[in-house]
Amino acid sequence: MTGGVARRDMTKMIGGDAVTSQARPLEELSLAELWELFPIQLRPHDPRWQAWYDEEAGDLRSLFGEQVARLSHIGSTSVPGLLAKPIVDLLLETADPRDPQSLVDGLAAHGWRLMARSDDPFRLDLNKGYTPQGFADKVFHLHVVRPGDNDELYFRDWLLDHPQTCAQYEDVKRRLFRSYEHDRDAYTAGKTDFITAVTRQARQTYRGRY
Repeated sequence: MTGGVARRDMTKMIGGDAVTSQARPLEELSLAELWELFPIQLRPHDPRWQAWYDEEAGDLRSLFGEQVARLSHIGSTSVPGLLAKPIVDLLLETADPRDPQSLVDGLAAHGWRLMARSDDPFRLDLNKGYTPQGFADKVFHLHVVRPGDNDELYFRDWLLDHPQTCAQYEDVKRRLFRSYEHDRDAYTAGKTDFITAVTRQARQTYRGRY
């Protein structure tokens, strides 16, 4: 999971004509070349992921200050024991009064790249650790949302509290990986029904938790 309910894919992140060298800037690579350069990878849980989150969260808190309504570690790396892509997801709920482009510009100065926009200009997906040579040692996804737009927290908590559901989710990910190692859009789409159903149940059970 990209974190709770799956958010936008990387398709809008970059585009361009096919090129022959993966050392070119990411903006010049075709979608097929991106999937080849950044395949789906699934790894056993690594306790270092929490430390990665803590370090990056500290930097974001310094950057946003009092505008941080809530900052959370989400996604499979936040669930001990769960097979995960080695990409740490952060959910930043902020009421920052700056316009979205100013937020993007400010984050870009700290190494974040805009990955996707939604119809809501204040919902932004950014990443860090995608390089022309492939994944960096530490890779992050940042989801910037309005306060309360936090389905990912409910999905995470349900997995933490329900090992059987966690095992079912891992089975879904293994099955999709076998078919879509080099198609992140399809891999993400294949998880959506499972995530949506679990999140709906979690929202009802944990009503008012966040």
